[in-house]
Amino acid sequence: MTDDNDRSVDRYLASLDEETAKDSETLIEMMQRISSREPMLWNVGTIGFGTYHYKYDSGREGDGHTIGFYPRAGKLTIYLMDGTARHSELLAKLGKHSITGYCVYIRRLSDIELPVLERIVRESYEFVESKSQDGPIRQILWKAQE
Repeated sequence: MTDDNDRSVDRYLASLDEETAKDSETLIEMMQRISSREPMLWNVGTIGFGTYHYKYDSGREGDGHTIGFYPRAGKLTIYLMDGTARHSELLAKLGKHSITGYCVYIRRLSDIELPVLERIVRESYEFVESKSQDGPIRQILWKAQE
C-alpha cells in the first residue's frame, strides 16, 4: 500500500475515541498477521485487508476487501465476506455479539474471546482467498450459504 494510504488509516484512527482506537489497533494487528497485507481505508471508515474481484451475471463487478472491519464508538463491525452462517459453531463460543448476513457486531473486544474471533477471521480470509484464485467471484458468497 502507499504511504498516503498508511497515513489515511493513521489519521482515521486518530479521529476515534481512545477505546475504539485501541480495539482497532488490536484488530489491525490481527488482520495483518492473518492476511500479510497492510491496512487500507475503504469507503467511509472501513479498514480492509487484501482484495478480491467479483463479477456477477448481472454485469456488476468491482473489488472488495477480503477481511475488514468498521470501527465506531460502541460498535465494531467485523466483515466476513463469506457470511456468518459458515461460522455459526465458532460464533456460539465468541461471547457477547450480534450478527447479520456477513457482519459480526461487537461492542468492544473485551466482551469477546479474541482467539475465537481470530480463528473465525482466519477461516473467512482463507475461504474467500481460495474462491478468488480461479478469477472473479461470481456469486455473493454470504448469500450462497444454506
